[in-house]
Amino acid sequence: MHIAILGLGEAGSIFANDLAAMGITVSGWDPNLKRTLNERVRFAKNNLDAAKDADIILSVNLSSASEAIAKEVLPALNAGKIYAEMNTSAPQKKYAIFEIIKPSGVQYVDLAIMAPVPPKGIKTPFIASGPGAKQMKEQLANLQLNFSFLSNNVGDASTRKLLRSIVYKGVAAVICEALESAKVFGLEPYIREQILSIIGGNETLIDRFVEGSYLHTERRIQEMEAVIQMLEEKDIQPFASIAARNNLEKIMRSKN
Repeated sequence: MHIAILGLGEAGSIFANDLAAMGITVSGWDPNLKRTLNERVRFAKNNLDAAKDADIILSVNLSSASEAIAKEVLPALNAGKIYAEMNTSAPQKKYAIFEIIKPSGVQYVDLAIMAPVPPKGIKTPFIASGPGAKQMKEQLANLQLNFSFLSNNVGDASTRKLLRSIVYKGVAAVICEALESAKVFGLEPYIREQILSIIGGNETLIDRFVEGSYLHTERRIQEMEAVIQMLEEKDIQPFASIAARNNLEKIMRSKN
């Protein structure tokens, strides 16, 4: 089996290294590689080069780049391959990508990552939908991944992912704002106690929510934009999701 990883950021590089360590042939590409790759991972010339000989192609990029990448690799796609779109996008964008690559006959999968990639790596829970989802589950069965098949419908996996994002990114926004405010008042230990009483006493979880917001700000802004788009198209007013997006944008400004 040959798997291509398009996008070798934190998640993509971990997936590539884990698969290579399991004996899978892996190729990948990223325009701004910052991570160390297993020596068995072939770093390609570009996305098309990475995908040309692959059986399964995993697109692990920012949502904003996903359509352009699908167009770039289209010449390498055919009915014998699987293309899994893993970016956190609204169901509408997942379907738009499907429309781009459908003429190739490739087996398309809407694949959602349902937990932080570290520490489990390629064993992180995935949920899959779309016309190629069942086939992908069967082809990866020997790897014993945490892979759940939902349906043949593009958008089912991404919908569940974004509904989950409302909770997790909303909680992260509340914790970030509470800690920022508590520091100004000199009451950080007090507010940490209040947060711990709600999240079950896990001190490291508080820092994980904050650090994740600062480390993955750009990706999470796009994630919450996708949530807002999905809800507004259903005539739901996404007050909490807009607030979570705005908090991430504030973090981005502070970093810059």
